[in-house]
Amino acid sequence: MLPIRLVAGLGNPGRRYAATRHNAGFWFADALAAKLGVSMAHESRFGSEVGKKGDLRLAKPSTYMNDSGRAVAALARFFAVSPDELLIVHDELDLRPGDAKLKLGGGVAGHNGLRDIQMQLGSADFWRLRVGIGHPRDSALPEQDVVDYVLKPPLPEERESIVNALERALAVWPDIARGDMEKAMMSLHTKPTSAGP
Repeated sequence: MLPIRLVAGLGNPGRRYAATRHNAGFWFADALAAKLGVSMAHESRFGSEVGKKGDLRLAKPSTYMNDSGRAVAALARFFAVSPDELLIVHDELDLRPGDAKLKLGGGVAGHNGLRDIQMQLGSADFWRLRVGIGHPRDSALPEQDVVDYVLKPPLPEERESIVNALERALAVWPDIARGDMEKAMMSLHTKPTSAGP
């Protein structure tokens, strides 16, 4: 049970992309930084905005999504972070807005940010926090191209669901931080029940 020493939220830098579905990882990183009282600053040697709290580093790569691996690998190498001490937070087409799931290793499901990280690290055995954004086939615009879909802002009700999922993930952060992923997954993967009348 290893504690997490590096959290990298994935997204694209710049105001143009700030509100898009593809930036859900950045949204989590910003929310976690606020929760922990961490200030983020650009560090060019890592190609990222980086913040620090004790042994934990938070990062938002500024290399654009498809080149995320360069920034993540530079941080992991410099601070000797092993893959199982690394949490990558990213948008997930295969989960509906409102869902968030933790997973260790696995494939990349067409996610270019994950693909680049896996290639640069030479390992797939890192933790992922998958933040559901839904798929265009399940949306009001099923013919919309996936690239176009991820680079557009979610609808207001989708954004609310995504924010709720991020809040649930933040609530289990203490478990994630100390590496108690089983406990974190039990809480995060259990849908909250609504109270009856």
